[in-house]
Amino acid sequence: MSSDTLYRLAESTCVEPLVGRWVAWAHVMAPALFSMHLTNYQMQTLRSYLSNPALHETCCRDPRLLGGPFVDIAKERSGEVAALLAEMEEKLADNVEFARGLSDFQNRIVEEAKGESLQSYYERAPKSLRGFIELIYDYYDRPIIRCLEGMLYRSSYYKKELQCLRLFRQEHDLSRPNYLSTPRLSDETAYDWRVRFDDARVDALFDLDREPKPLADIFELLGAAPDEKRRLRSLFEEGGPRRREPWRDDSVRVRYFGHACVLVESNGISILLDPLISIKPSVLEIDRYTFDDLPGHIDYALITHGHHDHFVVETLLRLRSRIGTLIVPKNADAFFGDISLRQLAGQIGFRNVTEVECLDELPILGGRIVAVPFLGEHNDLPSAKSGYFVQMNGRSILFGADSNCLDATVYTEIHRMLGPIDALFVGMECVGAPLSWVYGPVLPTKPNVKYNKDRRSNGCNASAAFELARAIDCRRAFIYAVGREPWVRYLLALQPSEGDVYMAEIGAFIRRLRVEAQVDGELLFGKAEFVL
Repeated sequence: MSSDTLYRLAESTCVEPLVGRWVAWAHVMAPALFSMHLTNYQMQTLRSYLSNPALHETCCRDPRLLGGPFVDIAKERSGEVAALLAEMEEKLADNVEFARGLSDFQNRIVEEAKGESLQSYYERAPKSLRGFIELIYDYYDRPIIRCLEGMLYRSSYYKKELQCLRLFRQEHDLSRPNYLSTPRLSDETAYDWRVRFDDARVDALFDLDREPKPLADIFELLGAAPDEKRRLRSLFEEGGPRRREPWRDDSVRVRYFGHACVLVESNGISILLDPLISIKPSVLEIDRYTFDDLPGHIDYALITHGHHDHFVVETLLRLRSRIGTLIVPKNADAFFGDISLRQLAGQIGFRNVTEVECLDELPILGGRIVAVPFLGEHNDLPSAKSGYFVQMNGRSILFGADSNCLDATVYTEIHRMLGPIDALFVGMECVGAPLSWVYGPVLPTKPNVKYNKDRRSNGCNASAAFELARAIDCRRAFIYAVGREPWVRYLLALQPSEGDVYMAEIGAFIRRLRVEAQVDGELLFGKAEFVL
């Protein structure tokens, strides 16, 4: 091994961001949500596991229970889980107190306050909330606790010291346990790098994708002890920089990276939608684009909403130094569950973040990016979300992500205001998770059983997708964001089959497009490329 040999991250090396041993996503980062999720999900799930580890182990092997609150850790390691829970209870007691105070006080003022001044309630607020909340009414005299999110990020409730990056070789696409229910325990095959997400050294690690370095420099960057270097060595491979030139033709090239991630390029300008990039596991069964298939610089990265499969901290951190401008939707800034993606992006090290609202427009070379309405998907709860109209060199694309066409008139108006649309990208995860799956832990009261089943986080079915396509008069339609790629299984807990309801609805949509509108429709999977 020559000291002059250059190394980069191995193709099968995964770098997983963790917050207190749990996979990083919005609900374990924003302080109010983290406190609620910690108290009402993480701790409860670990206690359930410790009461019967064998049951959890069995349930994790049952495909019908995929994505349920079951810890995918062998019962032989239950002692480590007990130690983790005890550490969480000790070190995060103030977050637990905040969460309980927030729920209890919200329920109290809803019961007591009926329209009179809320001023006196500030003195009655729990000590854990004082200085971090505003009390407001909606227009029907229902009281709401508004968390002052910016102040919470600068309080003891936001614990940067819990952040780290876990480096490991991924054997195959399905080897990662569910992100929501299973903490990542220490593993002799993995390396835990204690570094905060906004640390400049994180960019230095990921810049190895473009600028390989000698192993000695890499070990120094990671602060590796002598006995850790052999383990680390397997995570890197020899190789020079892999540079992919940007698309400089004046046509518009579109590359599909899986799930909802799409790269649009023209005249050297690159736009990446909902970045979620796969590595290549050691056992590769499905071909895909990876980080090496991205241009060295990404002019704009567009986030449609804050769900864990669209605002993907793992991918965003790896691309942070490549992204010129990160574009995120604005939140309503009234409900503590409706977090600011702009503030969250800033906390993980992004310095150039643009927040957009409905029909905000950003001019780009040869075109524009326009934020468009995004209906549905969030179980009828307020949330920062936006679709995007992208126009480049006379070609236009509408990215709907998980939008549900609840009112086709909205899209008729979009067509009237923005003009012809060449291609539609529409999500068709049409059943979706019930209210309690993601949002249950952050609600002040347990969801009503009937409402829980009725209010689902769903996208378009065949009828809704067809109404959307007709309203915008698109010339081509692509179905994406349905979670069929195996590398998103750990995030979405979906086990697709050819006979499932999604495929039936997608097939019906494509047939109806062809027969009634003479428009081609295509379900995207894995990777795809086409030119407009």
